[in-house]
Amino acid sequence: MRTVAVVGTGLIGTSAALALARRGLTVHLEDADPDAARTAASLGAGTTDPAEGPVDLAIVAVPPALVGKTLADCQRRGLARCYTDVASVKAGPRGEVTALGLDTAHYIGGHPMAGRERSGPLAARADLFEGRPWVLTPTPDTDTETLNAALELVALCGAMPIVMDAAAHDRAVALVSHAPQLLSSLVAARLEHADETAIRLSGQGVRDVTRIAASNPAMWVDILSANAGVVADILEELAADLGETVSALRRLEESDEGERRAGAAGIEAVMRRGNSGQARIPGKHGAPPTRYETLAVVLGDQPGELGRLFGEVGALGVNIEDVVIEHSSGQQVGFVQLSVAPGAVARLKTELRERGWSVRSV
Repeated sequence: MRTVAVVGTGLIGTSAALALARRGLTVHLEDADPDAARTAASLGAGTTDPAEGPVDLAIVAVPPALVGKTLADCQRRGLARCYTDVASVKAGPRGEVTALGLDTAHYIGGHPMAGRERSGPLAARADLFEGRPWVLTPTPDTDTETLNAALELVALCGAMPIVMDAAAHDRAVALVSHAPQLLSSLVAARLEHADETAIRLSGQGVRDVTRIAASNPAMWVDILSANAGVVADILEELAADLGETVSALRRLEESDEGERRAGAAGIEAVMRRGNSGQARIPGKHGAPPTRYETLAVVLGDQPGELGRLFGEVGALGVNIEDVVIEHSSGQQVGFVQLSVAPGAVARLKTELRERGWSVRSV
């Protein structure tokens, strides 16, 4: 594959274009907003000049509701030999493509499982997809050349291909992406009119839970509109669990000892179910979940401190598996939580303390 057209230069389209341009491919950029295409081109994502003939692959990077219409226009113009899209839902766009009578042999649905809270070409990154799953949803009539082109696209972007049925994909993303987005927004909404004193107490936990609540609402309305029923089903199940949890909390306030025990059992049960579910989330590089141990290092808020800490940990031959930085409210210090292999914790703690670091277990 040597030539690509990217139709839609938002976060995902521009990130794919940047990755492909970095690999030496010729990338032609199109967008309904010419300024967006020009911005992407200025970032090195490609050129706004039209292709002289059919490109090898066209990437339709538009909201789910526009995939069918945009693909129809691209095929009418003979833009490419093969086509894919990057919409975050698959069954709806696929149904529309079929209903419009488009060429389905040379089209394959796709969805890179990556993104950011920010949107638009200025938020794009060439490495956005590296190590991330990229779902492809071929059908029995998908042409081999088209499947191979999509697989090559995934490889060039550094992602991992996963082949799924379109409807199964939509159920999966509703569970692991769409419902969590709404839950994050609901939690963050509780903070909108909260007392300032309460907000100042915010720690890493609430930051973790509400991080994706900073996402673009208009973009998510487009996504959720295309998968609304499945997401609603999951939220109904969550609502039932939430109702039972509220009842259990009320029981904890009762004077009757039996009621309090029942309430405690209910809370413990939902927490244990959460433990089990969280333990199933894949670990590093998609490997089976691995349990690490964590220690916190107090870090001064001045340039070079984090680099110095990482350098000393590396010099000790310890691999940092994960890192979380939590800033202390009202103080010019932070806490860096380092997750490392269990066998390395004791020695690392001792060695860092000997080097003057303030270390504590988490």
